[in-house]
Amino acid sequence: MKGDSTNAGFDTRAIHAGQAFDPSTGAVNVPIYQTSTYAQHAVGKLYGKYEYSRTHNPTRTALEDCIASLEGGAFGLAFASGMAAESTLLQLLKPGDHVVLGDDVYGGTYRLFSKVLTRWGIEFDLVDLTRIEDLGRAYKGNTVLVWLETPSNPWLRSADIALVAAAAHARGALFVVDNTFASPYLQRPLLLGADFVVHSATKYLGGHSDVVLGIIVGKDAKYRDEVAFYQNAAGGVSGPFDSFLVLRGIKTLAVRMKQHGANALAVARYLDAHPKIDRVFYPGLPADPGHSVARKNQLSGGALQGGLPENFDVMQDNAGFGGMVSFLASGGETAARRIVELTQVFTLAESLGGVESLIEHPAAMTHASLAGSGVEVDPALVRLSVGIENIEDLLTDLDQALSAL
Repeated sequence: MKGDSTNAGFDTRAIHAGQAFDPSTGAVNVPIYQTSTYAQHAVGKLYGKYEYSRTHNPTRTALEDCIASLEGGAFGLAFASGMAAESTLLQLLKPGDHVVLGDDVYGGTYRLFSKVLTRWGIEFDLVDLTRIEDLGRAYKGNTVLVWLETPSNPWLRSADIALVAAAAHARGALFVVDNTFASPYLQRPLLLGADFVVHSATKYLGGHSDVVLGIIVGKDAKYRDEVAFYQNAAGGVSGPFDSFLVLRGIKTLAVRMKQHGANALAVARYLDAHPKIDRVFYPGLPADPGHSVARKNQLSGGALQGGLPENFDVMQDNAGFGGMVSFLASGGETAARRIVELTQVFTLAESLGGVESLIEHPAAMTHASLAGSGVEVDPALVRLSVGIENIEDLLTDLDQALSAL
């Protein structure tokens, strides 16, 4: 299929990659193969490649092929949640290994390292990966992996993917990037040197707050069999209906991300000028410390040395910087908690990346597990997931909440 070609543009591959029409019926959408097992001609003689749906399922395969194409990877694997994807990928580690973990990550990721992996003898250190010199100081003889979120959660910091990749590889370490906030529409870490990308596809890939799912995409096919073995052995796979929902969401990823970015920029500008806001964190603001790095990470920023691969379309300058905005309320924790309770269009809820706007208090909600870590979230911080509603309605909602303080 022409639209399935790696030479096709991003928007086209989002709709067609891995998603050929059903040859038996002509159905345009990949069917939901709601089956646990598959008939065999004889013992060990399959009708196709499918034997049992924990190992393979055609709907899940379509999703895995699609996201691998969008990220520019050699393979993709889908899981029951983002945390299931992370924990499966980390099966590559062994007791005694050391990980450099970015010091601004999702609270669940920190909890996985601090409460689970340490019990297996895995060591880790929290490091500010926006400072490449700090990575060098954190490296140990047993360091085997560097883990980065960029833009980070919840402070929206931007680290130079290409620089961190080069530093990690110079030490012989693997490099993983959580690309949940940016999505492959805005940022493709594998093309900048990352070995693996992980996603909570619950967020922008699914895009409608109706599914929980995780993704791993690998740059090198040599890791595929090992990671797929752990996927099958541990069994935390995505179901066919959930896989279908994320495939459906990905079809509109490009158009959604444009609107998320446009709305988020308008919200960030509004908050940046408001007297009851101390500071706004959004890489799309030119004054943001990570603005130039965020532009570099996006392919239009020229991060790739020697030009782009022929099979990837150049990112457009109007692609935006994503839909996540954080800010510090002038009145501290009391004001922050009051703001998140006063909004009406912005819904007070955890998660992000859906078409609807959400607001939350990270210190007490998504990042409560960071308590006692030394990198606790400022209780004055509020995090917004800016949706695709009418921008005037969003600004009016924030204005009424701030006016009521």
